[in-house]
Amino acid sequence: MLTDFFYTLRAAKLPVSVKEYLTLLEALQANVVGPASEACSMDDFYYLSRLALVKDEKHYDKFDRAFAAYFKGVEMLTDFTQDVPLDWLRKVLEKELTPEQKAAIQKMGWDELMETLRKRLEEQKERHEGGSKWIGTGGTSPFGNGGYNPQGIRIGGKGGNKSAVKVWEQRTYQDYDDSQELGTRNIKVALRRLRKFAREGSPDELDLDDTIRSTAANAGYLDIKMIPERHNNVKVLLLMDVGGTMDEHIARVEELFSAVKAEFKHLEFFYFHNCVYDFLWKNNKRRYAEKFPTWDIIRKYNKDYKLIFVGDATMSPYEILQPGGSVEYNNEEAGAEWLQRLTHAYPKFAWVNPEPAGVWQYRQSISVIQQLMSHRMFPLTLKGLEDAMRMLSK
Repeated sequence: MLTDFFYTLRAAKLPVSVKEYLTLLEALQANVVGPASEACSMDDFYYLSRLALVKDEKHYDKFDRAFAAYFKGVEMLTDFTQDVPLDWLRKVLEKELTPEQKAAIQKMGWDELMETLRKRLEEQKERHEGGSKWIGTGGTSPFGNGGYNPQGIRIGGKGGNKSAVKVWEQRTYQDYDDSQELGTRNIKVALRRLRKFAREGSPDELDLDDTIRSTAANAGYLDIKMIPERHNNVKVLLLMDVGGTMDEHIARVEELFSAVKAEFKHLEFFYFHNCVYDFLWKNNKRRYAEKFPTWDIIRKYNKDYKLIFVGDATMSPYEILQPGGSVEYNNEEAGAEWLQRLTHAYPKFAWVNPEPAGVWQYRQSISVIQQLMSHRMFPLTLKGLEDAMRMLSK
């Protein structure tokens, strides 16, 4: 719930990092300022947040002003278990808004958004269309589909503006095709910078040099020497974002996926959506029936694996920093915490982003992911892949 608070401090020019923000969340979860059964006072929270977020006394005045400007109380999250009548969500018209009209629409914060949705679910009794308040279609309300709002909850229909911070219903994704023929073999060449060969197994390959030496030493009598086949011994753990905005990059990611499977014998892959949380999956059609807990993956694959994320890192910042911020379900822990656990478990890691590097600076979520990845983010280009493989091979 404190994501907007974090950005308020950043806007006030306070040098607050994502890691310090996560420290504050961990302190709250550990009930540092009071037992779990009691709500801490605003004074308690003030001193705790100042301790966790401000590292230099010269910033205390800025922090006090930002704190006072932001806090008006903490609200409860809404209940996502209620049903919304389908007739409310049937799209009949779509408003065409000018850039000026779009700019005039106010964006709600996370707490306000969730509390307002809870009230709408209690109060709304009929279908609405083209409005700015109720759950409906074709308007500027933050709840529904087919309209425009800079930050809302999509309920029914298809996405289009990429501004939803949460999606009401369950969605389906398509697995990436690992048999896709590559349009160019240059991707394979770039990946080969990560190769580390070793000879293991039974000796079934002729060792020509040793055979010549042994034959010469044996007075010309043929003495054949065999060695095990040479294999790429690098282990790769590949985590791929799927669905949503990643649909625009399916062809390029499939090419990369095909090349990775061809180049690395020891490969394990899993899917996630937007950000990693407490579980991953291998088959998108069975992603809720066949879940792999992220903790189990960390325990199963040791630190010898090179960890590679593939994703556009394009999402609401709430999905990274906010417990319950996932667009699909109420995750208990923030995605940033899981990303930190993974990067701590696998010291050799990188994030490959199919979005052009030129747009990264304009998206808050990409900036946050870059911080969490210690700026080990590389574009999905030949040079970007070469740079990523060179860094992973050090």
